[in-house]
Amino acid sequence: MTPAARLSAAIELIDTIEKDRVPAAKALKEWGTAHRFAGSGDRAAIAGLVWDVLRRYASSAFLMDADTARARLIGMLRLERNMDTATMGALFDGSRFAPAPLTEAEQAALASRSLKDAPAAIAGDYPEWLDPYFAKVFGEERAAEAAAMASRAPLDLRVNTLKSNRDKVLRALAHLHAKPTHWSATGLRIELSADARNPGIQAEEDFIKGGVEVQDEGSQLATSFTAAKPGEQVIDLCAGAGGKTLALAALMQGKGRLIATDRDKRMLAPIHERLSRAGVHNADVRTPKGEADPLADISGTADLVVIDAPCTGTGTWRRNPDAKWRMRPGALEIRLRDQVEVLERAVPLLKPGGRIAYITCSVLAEENGEQVRAFTARHGEFTIMPPEETASVLWDKAEDFAKAALQSAEGWLMTPRRTGTDGFFVSVLKKGG
Repeated sequence: MTPAARLSAAIELIDTIEKDRVPAAKALKEWGTAHRFAGSGDRAAIAGLVWDVLRRYASSAFLMDADTARARLIGMLRLERNMDTATMGALFDGSRFAPAPLTEAEQAALASRSLKDAPAAIAGDYPEWLDPYFAKVFGEERAAEAAAMASRAPLDLRVNTLKSNRDKVLRALAHLHAKPTHWSATGLRIELSADARNPGIQAEEDFIKGGVEVQDEGSQLATSFTAAKPGEQVIDLCAGAGGKTLALAALMQGKGRLIATDRDKRMLAPIHERLSRAGVHNADVRTPKGEADPLADISGTADLVVIDAPCTGTGTWRRNPDAKWRMRPGALEIRLRDQVEVLERAVPLLKPGGRIAYITCSVLAEENGEQVRAFTARHGEFTIMPPEETASVLWDKAEDFAKAALQSAEGWLMTPRRTGTDGFFVSVLKKGG
């Protein structure tokens, strides 16, 4: 397919997503099935265009002063890919399979309009109903913070220190231009341009042998802030597919007792193979069975309970831009109840002096600091560990991190704009003796 034909396909897909209200991933899969002549490079390029339109869904329409799939694609090409009008004109030439030529109105919009006077929700590309929530956290900087959450994320990797080290993996992945991450001592980053294909990291020998895992640097830091130690009893209460479980095992150097569970047993399906590949031998996966509590035999003995809490996922929008436009106010209310429930489950598991590491991939105060304050109000035996103490695991980078991230009395908030990571909140609470 020509570059122009890919643009036409992307317009068609965006129109389908808008009119039929289908998730983007489903629309892309169905398009690929119906257009088998399109090669893998074509499908990847078209998917990239679609995801970028969803990243700039509001701002692109505002820039073009038009609410159509075509207008959004044109606006995205200017805002996200910095394409000039002449280059666009060469692609929108009306030839076979190419989009129709740029109209006078479209050319005028590209020449005269900008986001300078756009409302924050438009400039930041997030649903308008969320504006008060973003204003509470970021104030006048909310548009800039949200815009950073709209750009494409890099591919971050965590070196599994149970099997390898960063220098060794760096050499092995030199052909992918992997670089050390800024904050995490075990992280690697592969920068991706707007139209680049994701590298096939799962086919790399280091991945196959368990020497490296895909994990955002912010998630790596959140796990490090738990300060899990060798010999401790650690419970990963919302383990899901096991990303943080694997990182915890590495922090524990394979020593101690690591228990992984999740209320949704379907989420745990990949964890067994991942633990085996990573060489983790001290993990016990507890899969729920019926109404029975998989942790019924544990009471007052855990050193650390890690809660990777169910949340709205606002901090991961750059990886899943489709999700923010499908998010509704009721979703926040549900997640807040889920968070209270899982925090309460953690309390009886801990021994005196034990810790809860509460983590979300959200930037909303209601899910973060406010949730922590409500918990400590219910449980006076818990105190919040000073954020500067939790960040001390960064050693010589702790001071720079404190300047970059948003610090509150309850914990740390990382964002793409401030720390170059996904949006993560971390709070560590200690149970009194």
